[in-house]
Amino acid sequence: MDAMTELGGGLGLKPPHYGDAYASTARGLWFEVHPENYMVGGGPRLAWLEAIRSRHAISLHGVALSLAADAAPDEIHLRRLKALVDRVEPALVSEHLAWSAWRGTYHPDLLPFPRTHEALARVAANIACTQDALGRRIAIENPTHYLVIDGHDWSEADFFAELVRRTGCGLLLDLNNVYVSARNVGIDANAYVETIDAASVMEIHLAGHSRDAGTTPPLLIDSHDAAIDEAVWALYRRVIARIGARPTLIERDDNIPPFDVLLAERERAQAIVDECPHGTGLEATQGDSDRGVQEALQ
Repeated sequence: MDAMTELGGGLGLKPPHYGDAYASTARGLWFEVHPENYMVGGGPRLAWLEAIRSRHAISLHGVALSLAADAAPDEIHLRRLKALVDRVEPALVSEHLAWSAWRGTYHPDLLPFPRTHEALARVAANIACTQDALGRRIAIENPTHYLVIDGHDWSEADFFAELVRRTGCGLLLDLNNVYVSARNVGIDANAYVETIDAASVMEIHLAGHSRDAGTTPPLLIDSHDAAIDEAVWALYRRVIARIGARPTLIERDDNIPPFDVLLAERERAQAIVDECPHGTGLEATQGDSDRGVQEALQ
């Protein structure tokens, strides 16, 4: 399957929605799971995944490879991930530009790092190792930023472009991450999405966020527990107008609503893609998108 042309809007697959997901007949619908929850030999969760895979495409979005760590990905983890890839034949496989394990210490988070030349070589080697083990290209997700980190040798866009050049990987462009980072550390969200190489974008993520009222100004948290903000929708319209249709996931990991509510957000994303499937129409939509993002950033 050519995921970039055949997949439409997707949803994160949650156990309360297994039955609805299996039964849905929405055009182009696909589902994403964290492979770490399914890297087992059997059981009801894996049986559900295989059943849904018989009707819909599946994406595996990893959270535990720790690609920015100072060591290669764990060999046992990679073998288990490879077994799941072979079993469900996902349309997409992705991971995060972050680290969660360092010299034997494990953290339940996706942590940032300075984008140095040394880090670039390390991350590129770990991506290449992963792709060799899986026998396929993967997409790497841009991180969320909560504080300014010093010591960067590369801009984020250039860092990703060089990773793509060295490894052949793709980019998972998370637009909620872009917006949250813009608010938290002063990144220009519009400029960011304009500097991303269109050809490298394999997938887009959309999600909601929350505000930490205990900080001044309030810190935005990439919490995936709310409806997608209008400013993120504005960024999405801008990106689709520029680069054309891409598989687009609606992420929701907490305060999970009924399946129909998520499906409605998915249909909104699908409508935007359907209106501009080939990257045309930027001139007509760019102004509205700029205003939507800038108003929300004020």
